[in-house]
Amino acid sequence: MTRADWEKSYARTESALRSAGVEKTADLPTLEEVRVRFLGRKSELTELLKSLKDLSIEDKRDLGPKAQGLKASFEAALEARKSVLEESGDAAALAADAIDLSLPAIRPPKGRLHPLTTTLHEIARIFQLMGYSWAEGPFVEDEKHNFSALNIPDDHPARDSHDTFYLQGLPYLLRTHTSTVQIRTMETQRPPLRVVCPGRVFRHEQIDATHSAVFHQVEGLVVDENIGLADLKGHLQTFLQKLLGASTKTRFRPSYFPFTEPSTEVDVKCFFCPGTGCPSCKHTGWIEILGAGVVNPVVFKAIGYDEKKWSGFAFGIGVERVAMLLHGVRDLRDFYTNDIRFLKQFDESLT
Repeated sequence: MTRADWEKSYARTESALRSAGVEKTADLPTLEEVRVRFLGRKSELTELLKSLKDLSIEDKRDLGPKAQGLKASFEAALEARKSVLEESGDAAALAADAIDLSLPAIRPPKGRLHPLTTTLHEIARIFQLMGYSWAEGPFVEDEKHNFSALNIPDDHPARDSHDTFYLQGLPYLLRTHTSTVQIRTMETQRPPLRVVCPGRVFRHEQIDATHSAVFHQVEGLVVDENIGLADLKGHLQTFLQKLLGASTKTRFRPSYFPFTEPSTEVDVKCFFCPGTGCPSCKHTGWIEILGAGVVNPVVFKAIGYDEKKWSGFAFGIGVERVAMLLHGVRDLRDFYTNDIRFLKQFDESLT
């Protein structure tokens, strides 16, 4: 190829590049077509650069930079147009997906604590205001802490597998009451004590409207010198009036628990009727609310307390029973179904 022929080819290519209209390309796919057309392996510009090899050394030295300059200017035009199209595309995408921050946000549903949890916390809170400390213990216990130390002998019905969940092949069981926490507290602390023990307990119960195999208790223990039944009555009367209202009336009936002597069942005047009787109080005018008693000296002796110096009282209250009374729930199982329609009744914010 002669120099004249190459310069004619250069002029045609330069004219074609100008007519390509890179700066007017409407979108990125069209721009890519233009790039391939002039910079592809068999494009006019590529062939022009390849043809330099057929020229003399002097012509190559003279015309080579000219050809490279043409290529560089075309690539620069492509890159500039590409940047403009990309920015325009990004702006369009942002506009399409724009969020109007002036609009009010969609408020997510608001949850709350379960009514059993709030009832347990309220019971424990009242006792803490009365000077009780909070204590917890393991769910899995041995027979010593669950039975023996509480004066429950080997032949007691509570130890039967029909009443207690035992772990197969192991000398352990799921605790049947939170009295186990009272024993563990007395093992590690010296009197005087004033402790409340909330938590979950397990019994082999037939599940129905008033019974469950898993339920919650709040038990309490006071140990000091010269503690008796009068102290017990004063503490429980104060607690129940704080929980149920200042006008709450109580009744103490004799009962039996192996770990207390004397023992008592505590009733409150029915707050669903004026004492005349209704289904909630089984037409007696009274509702059984908790069990209590003066700690049996045998329990103190089992954990190493001087039973002649120290005395005390203990009590236990079922959280589910209190929650049912406070909220008018007829079936205990409703607390465990996790039906949002049921839970919504306890907080208007649940939607």
